[in-house]
Amino acid sequence: MPRSLFWSRTDTAGAEHAVLDDGAGPGFAAHGTQLAVDPIPYTCRYRLATDADGGTTSLAVEVEGAGWSRTVRLERGADGWRVKTGEQGDLDAALRAAGRPPTGLPGIEDTDRLHDALDVDLDGSALFNTLPIRRLGLAGAASSTAHRITVAWVLVPSLEVVAGEQVYTALGPGRVGFASDTFRAELTVDDTGLVRHYPGLADLS
Repeated sequence: MPRSLFWSRTDTAGAEHAVLDDGAGPGFAAHGTQLAVDPIPYTCRYRLATDADGGTTSLAVEVEGAGWSRTVRLERGADGWRVKTGEQGDLDAALRAAGRPPTGLPGIEDTDRLHDALDVDLDGSALFNTLPIRRLGLAGAASSTAHRITVAWVLVPSLEVVAGEQVYTALGPGRVGFASDTFRAELTVDDTGLVRHYPGLADLS
C-alpha cells in the first residue's frame, strides 16, 4: 500500500510531500512535490521509478515560479542515460530581480559523464538518499566500509544535471554516514532506509 510522507525543511522555509509505492525488494516508485523559497520561491514536482535492484530507471522533474518553468527527464537504459529538457520564461531574469546570480541551463551536455550512475539525487530532497541506502543494503546494517558512488544530481531550481560523487557508510542500525565533497552528515533512517533526520536539511514528520 502506498505511503504518504512529509518532510519539513530546516535549511529554509519549505517542505516536501511524497507518495511512495514500495516494491518487493529495494526498488520503489514515488511522486512528490517540493515547496521552498530559496533562492527564489518555487514549486518542484517529480516522478521517480527504479528497477527491482533499486537502480533508477527514470526521473521526471518540473519546477516553476513566477513567470518561468523548467522540465527535465532522465531515463537510464542499456545504452546509458538519456536526458530531455524544456524551458519557458526566464529563470535567470527572476533570479537577478531577487538579487541572486544566474544559474546553469537545464540538463547536461555530455551524458557520458553519468555512465557510472545508478542513482539520481534531487537537490533539497531527503527522499532521494533512500535510493543508494536501499540499493546498497545499508538500512539496519552494522558498521561497514564506505561505498563511493556516482549519482546523476539534479540541481533545483535550475534543473542542471551534474555527475556527483557521494559516499555512504553504514554506522549501525538507524544511522548512515553521507559525504559529498567537503560536506559530511549522519543521517537517521528507519528500517526501510527512509531518511527521518537529515541535519541541516529536513525532518520527517
